[in-house]
Amino acid sequence: MERTIVHLDLDTFFVSVERLMNSALAGKPVIIGGAGDRGVVASCSYEARAFGVHSAMPVKMAKYLCPQALFIRGDYEQYEKYSAMVTGIIQELAPVVEKASIDEHYLDLTGMDQFFDCLKWTTELKAKIKRNTGLPISFGMSGNKTVSKIATGESKPNGALEIKPENVRSFLNPLSVSKIPMVGEKTS
Repeated sequence: MERTIVHLDLDTFFVSVERLMNSALAGKPVIIGGAGDRGVVASCSYEARAFGVHSAMPVKMAKYLCPQALFIRGDYEQYEKYSAMVTGIIQELAPVVEKASIDEHYLDLTGMDQFFDCLKWTTELKAKIKRNTGLPISFGMSGNKTVSKIATGESKPNGALEIKPENVRSFLNPLSVSKIPMVGEKTS
């Protein structure tokens, strides 16, 4: 039996929660991070990423690259609350769930294809999460966690990508090895 693994990842999660609480942030470069120049970027909007800002970057560098960004310290209680809402929706519907982080989940849907179209089912789950929480989410689906996570990254923002077993090589071959989770700059 072929495995069916889904990786779900909330898009720019902290920024998305902040935008739910303050709609004036929509469409603007937003950076969530520590206060002062010694902090690091915890999350940033796609608008800020266009200037080269990314997570784990020093705030001082982010300010240099995108001085017009709106810098927000962040509300981790709200992030936990929204994460719990999303996890609750997923756990209510999915047979096997692994919460990988505050904004990521893996689902094992192996065997469900005998009863449901797994892509359609996951697309409906994605829509339910958006409808019930207001949060955008992307997913990748394949036969293993690694390919599913890479597919999610390639489908962002707010996308979905299924990689069938016979298409894994043609999907991975043109990609940089830096797309593999946990492969850093030096290894790449």
